Amino acid sequence: MEKLVLLKYRHAISVAAFLRTEENERVAERMAAFNILSPSTTTTTFYSLSSCLSNITRTNYFSNDCNNNKTFSRDFHFSLFSSPTNSSSSSSSSKTKRELSKMPIRSSKSGSGHSWIQDGSMHQNSTSSNKGIQGPLHSVFPSVPAQVSSVEDLFEFICSGPLISKLGLTSEMIAESIDKWISYGLQLCLLFKLNELYLTVPQKARFYHYYIPVFVWCEDKISKHVSQFKDSEDIPPLVIGFSAPQGCGKTTLVFALDYLFKVTGRKSAMLSIDDFYLTAEGQAKLREANPRNALLEFRGNAGSHDLPLSIETMSGLSKLTKEGMKMRLPRYDKSAYNGRGDRADPSTWPEVEGPLTVVLFEGWMLGFKPLPVEVVQAVDPQLEIINKNLEAYYDSWDKFIKAWVVIKIQDPSYVYQWRLQAEIAMREDGNPGMTNEEVKDFVSRYLPAYKAYLPTLYAEGPSGSDPENLLLIEIDEGRNPILGN
Repeated sequence: MEKLVLLKYRHAISVAAFLRTEENERVAERMAAFNILSPSTTTTTFYSLSSCLSNITRTNYFSNDCNNNKTFSRDFHFSLFSSPTNSSSSSSSSKTKRELSKMPIRSSKSGSGHSWIQDGSMHQNSTSSNKGIQGPLHSVFPSVPAQVSSVEDLFEFICSGPLISKLGLTSEMIAESIDKWISYGLQLCLLFKLNELYLTVPQKARFYHYYIPVFVWCEDKISKHVSQFKDSEDIPPLVIGFSAPQGCGKTTLVFALDYLFKVTGRKSAMLSIDDFYLTAEGQAKLREANPRNALLEFRGNAGSHDLPLSIETMSGLSKLTKEGMKMRLPRYDKSAYNGRGDRADPSTWPEVEGPLTVVLFEGWMLGFKPLPVEVVQAVDPQLEIINKNLEAYYDSWDKFIKAWVVIKIQDPSYVYQWRLQAEIAMREDGNPGMTNEEVKDFVSRYLPAYKAYLPTLYAEGPSGSDPENLLLIEIDEGRNPILGN
């Protein structure tokens, strides 16, 4: 308890340093004072960092397109309500707990939704069948009132997460770094335009049970990677691969991690396997060369990627070890040619500058490896050429990846439901989107590969992966981590 109190005081002071204004420093000092809990404290109600900041407004917060890797601008103002006190003293921890239980639970005030966040956690009863969908499927998170009202509660909430034991974290380790966890949570609230005072339980779970634990894991892998090099040596960025089916939230996860790296002073770069699709001309030639194979009619499966461009890009990123070194990252325009897609104009590609600390590389088929021909033929005869194409992918992608996050789903049919949610969100936001039948046809071109390659990926990991540098996260249909194998 005393350790948490000291950490809360430290964190409140650090908020003042973050705000960089005299007025807000005085506010933060008052916050810290209210967070001191000891037998000599004369307040009967314990006000945590969140409950002290009982009113918050943010202005001029905006984000540039995530593909541009630009910084985020934000300006926010805190106003502190007066905290009721009286002269009776709190002489025991039991009384403190009774007073904590009296704190009001405020109704949820969720942040605004974003078209790039496709989260279906508010639809826990949805199925993967092609039935009518009800409700605003593009909402960020469900609007269930949060029950965490103090740092102690948040500490217990963090410790209850399904990834904590998997990462080898203990309650003592979390207590020692609770100020960092709170800081990371605040940063994510800024990123997703959420009010940290009114986070819903699913929002808290997404941050403190998923994004932040994965960020802590990535930081550990980066530290071990850096330790392998001498002081005089150039240190290449650590490439972390994120393999996860379409629609399960991997892009949003990587987006959040990239932001946390940037706000904590590390240079990072984001890449997707989508960035390496063939040009429209190249895809047309592939389609013409395989007229009877529906799996190669459109982009997606092995064979539809520009592997030489992949090697060139990954090799170039590994050399960004010094200040002033720059390169552009390829991007793909999925809207070109009425949705057929084409490589974006190189003049629009984002630029990254060294020294890079980490490269976050994500894709739905990262880590897939060739299987015996009879195995893929039993799933779908059209997979035979896909399986052959996979032989060249290790040298183009996987060999550059030194740490892996593999997101495991219970049922590949979830992909259809998630994709449908994404397209509905796009249509509701006024953008072109596929119809339900088009979604069904689109996903059907990926399901054979999922059914063939996911069992091996989950059982053995990607080719050449080190079990010590592999994090397997099982998620449910709501895209939330669960206690899995």
